[in-house]
Amino acid sequence: MKTVSADASLATLLQAFFLERLIAQRNASPQTVAAYRDSFRLLLQFAQQHVGKAPERLELKDVDAPLVLAFLDHLERDRHNTIRSRNARLAAIRSFVHFAAFKDPAALLGIQRVLAIPMKRFDKPLLGFLSKGEIQAILDAPPSDRWSGQRDRIMFATLYNTGARVSELTGLRVADVVLDGSACVHLHGKGRKDRSVPLWRTTTTQLRHWLPRIDSRPDRPLFPSAAGGRLTRPAVTTRLRLAVQRAAAQCPSLTKRRVSPHCWRHSTAMHMLQAGVDITVIALWLGHENPATTHMYVEADLAMKERALQAVQPPRIKQTRYRPTDRLLAFLQGL
Repeated sequence: MKTVSADASLATLLQAFFLERLIAQRNASPQTVAAYRDSFRLLLQFAQQHVGKAPERLELKDVDAPLVLAFLDHLERDRHNTIRSRNARLAAIRSFVHFAAFKDPAALLGIQRVLAIPMKRFDKPLLGFLSKGEIQAILDAPPSDRWSGQRDRIMFATLYNTGARVSELTGLRVADVVLDGSACVHLHGKGRKDRSVPLWRTTTTQLRHWLPRIDSRPDRPLFPSAAGGRLTRPAVTTRLRLAVQRAAAQCPSLTKRRVSPHCWRHSTAMHMLQAGVDITVIALWLGHENPATTHMYVEADLAMKERALQAVQPPRIKQTRYRPTDRLLAFLQGL
């Protein structure tokens, strides 16, 4: 591999990383390229403020371990990013400096210090999901007398039917919907992995009524914005939040719930699991590369655990009462 001089600019290395490594060699998906692009856009803006150089004048040595650590702290403290987001940004930086090590061997010492920055551990909260009643309340919430409300109703119904990721939902085109014969949608998943998911009759009927209300050319988005373009992830999240607020009047349990499109996806999986669908089928439905990922739904289903507990007889344990044998022990016991 051709190397560069030690005084090569960061811009030269970064452009080579995107064009050679990500696009030409790895054939990374547009979503991956966009995620890496956003990470380095934030890093370059941060470096400009702290190093005092324009991004195109930065050198590889300027992006050292102290700067990267300060950038990661900035993401959490000032931008209020989650630890998951912080780790995703660090993963992008690590991938770049790995590439830079081959291009600029003279910078290897500084690169090793950046690579030594660990991923941050975080608590994994119990999986959240909605009940069927809560799902129904949200589906009924968008106003049916408005175009946007009609779109939101069928969009959320499709999201629940398919268990799609929000990026898969917003990426749906008219051509991805098959309504004749065995109705289904073709989802374009992470890592260029596509899958087909069947549709309920009710979802199929809703989509049949929806298509005449939009630009139904094959390459057009299935759930467009008011301007006719593709909905963004924040736009879907905002529409769902509005629906939850309206639904809370009829379903008070939603008042304190934090409902996201991914929580909606979890709900689909949990309801399938509770209905007795095999976990390997759920993994295929959700597009999980590793079925072990789907086991988190089993871990979150308290009702299933209670049924398992009831199937096992508890051991007989003789009840005894602890009595302190010493005044100091009695004192401690009374604290």
